Amino acid sequence: MRYIRYAFLGILAIILVSIAMANRSMVELQLLPDDLAAVMGFQHGLTMPVFLVFFLGIVGGLMIGFVWEWMREHKHRSAAAHRKAEVRNLERELKKTQAERDKGKDEVLAILDRSA
Repeated sequence: MRYIRYAFLGILAIILVSIAMANRSMVELQLLPDDLAAVMGFQHGLTMPVFLVFFLGIVGGLMIGFVWEWMREHKHRSAAAHRKAEVRNLERELKKTQAERDKGKDEVLAILDRSA
């Protein structure tokens, strides 16, 4: 299984490097359209290779997806934490009840009752 993973990662690396080599031309990215930037007096642009724009778009989309999924699963994590706290409280209550039940008994008999 490990070799399949390495083969997949190697093929993926070859594909990404070939995409990067084929798309080395520079492009200019602007924050606002020219007319709107002239009205607002704020013109900001950035020049970078096309492959970098592709890869940054993929990484940005993955990050947005991860954050979205993390926020969507909040209710499940909250319910699990609530149930875990409830189980701890019930276990503590059970130990207290067993201690009260075994208060006057012989230690050996109390151990035997707990194991049954």
